[in-house]
Amino acid sequence: MTRQNYIFTSESVSEGHPDKVCDRISDAVLDAFLAEEPNARVACETFATTNRVVVGGEVGLSDPDKLDQFMASVPQIVRDCVKDIGYEQDEFHWNTLEVQNYLHKQSAHIAQGVDKDGAGDQGIMFGYATDETPEMMPAPIQYAHAILRRLTDARKSGAEPDLRPDAKSQLSVRYENGVPVGVTSIVLSTQHAHEGQSSDDIRAIVEPHIRAVLPDGWITPETEWWVNPTGTFVIGGPDGDAGLTGRKIIVDTYGGAAPHGGGAFSGKDPTKVDRSAAYAARYLAKNVVAAGLAKRCCIQVSYAIGVAKPLSIYADTYGTGAVPEAEIERVVGQVMDLTPRGIRTHLDLCKPIYSRTAAYGHFGRAPEADGGFSWERTDLVEAIKKAL
Repeated sequence: MTRQNYIFTSESVSEGHPDKVCDRISDAVLDAFLAEEPNARVACETFATTNRVVVGGEVGLSDPDKLDQFMASVPQIVRDCVKDIGYEQDEFHWNTLEVQNYLHKQSAHIAQGVDKDGAGDQGIMFGYATDETPEMMPAPIQYAHAILRRLTDARKSGAEPDLRPDAKSQLSVRYENGVPVGVTSIVLSTQHAHEGQSSDDIRAIVEPHIRAVLPDGWITPETEWWVNPTGTFVIGGPDGDAGLTGRKIIVDTYGGAAPHGGGAFSGKDPTKVDRSAAYAARYLAKNVVAAGLAKRCCIQVSYAIGVAKPLSIYADTYGTGAVPEAEIERVVGQVMDLTPRGIRTHLDLCKPIYSRTAAYGHFGRAPEADGGFSWERTDLVEAIKKAL
């Protein structure tokens, strides 16, 4: 029997967090290549520190002559990302930072299997969904994201001019009978403008936004507040702590409420099953829950490099399923082609839609008209029911 009464904690980080700056740059490089060629190959990594950004990895276009042109555009892509995030600090400024570009042509040994529609690497990928929020996401991570998105909007609109880009949130959510009912503690650390601002000053700024995001009744007199608990937080971003692509994989997915295969998403084109198969697994799990077949569902798929067909499909409904898990495993493999090409085609992934995923989670977002977050659709519900 799944535990019903407990406290579970998840964290999120803002777009200005050093690691998220790097995720954003890596995905912006990916989008630039996909805008030029839908079948471009990109595996881009970014490192950021005081007034310096280093970009490296493997890229490929069908026309090699265009590669030099794109290499020359990378520094401007980096600066545009940092400017949009909002960094104009003395030691990390979009206009003065140094950009080093070490991108190079994709390895022919990797390309030989992928070009035959095989997976871009071996690995295991997980997708998860739960009915505890409208977005079918675990409540702790969904609301931790929502707090930071609201504070970012307030900062960028000018409504809260004392906030700066770097921030982290953390929520401890109390569950009763398997349902989230309240918050026992709130942790919010945000970069701010002035040395003299105290933790109480920052709480006065952020508390109304936090209360506006969380459901009514979740904050009680017993809820613990920890706002900038170490005190002053003026030096932030990559100047305060170095950043690297792919270091926030739990923030990107389910906040620790479900398994993770270990692979990061940002900077990887959709031939890399680390990304595309994780999106497909979330898509399938969400449709299983939306179809009423389970209150919670986890889907695992596995691949071998250069091999198209998944090696295995596994489902777990944590005792909440209306049908046997073996039936779910059979059905999800029927309603969707889970080869790398099949996933890319079904979810229309060969588009420049990835920069927007780099902060505030890859899941629990609304599908967009241009194909962004296509893996959040629930358009397989009838097909799944029919297959059963």
